[in-house]
Formats: sequence, structure tokens, C-alpha cells
Amino acid sequence: MADYFFLIPVALALGAIALGAFMWSLRSGQYDDLAGAAERILFENRDGPDDTARAHGDKPSHRN
Repeated sequence: MADYFFLIPVALALGAIALGAFMWSLRSGQYDDLAGAAERILFENRDGPDDTARAHGDKPSHRN
């Protein structure tokens, strides 16, 4: 029974810390763009060196 007097405040303190961390993440904007990262991986990367070369009219170089 004496263990509960120790475990209950520890559990409440850990819950309060977790709730505080969650509230901080909400206020700092961690959940503002939920779909952005999921959609970015579906599209091709168009920032590579081959695309830059084509934009300037050059042929892309392929090294072996």
C-alpha cells in the first residue's frame, strides 16, 4: 500500500510532463503541415543536376 503513495504521484508527474510536451509542440507549429511531408515523397525530385542541365540546353553528363 505504501508503494501506491509513491507510484501515483510519479505517474501523475509523468503524465503532466507528457501533456506539457504535447502542448508545447502544438504551440510551436509541429502539426501545422501534416500532409506536406507525406505528399512530397510521392513527387519526383526535380532539383537534380540533370534537370538543371536541361534547363540550360546542355546534355546531362553521365559519369561511370
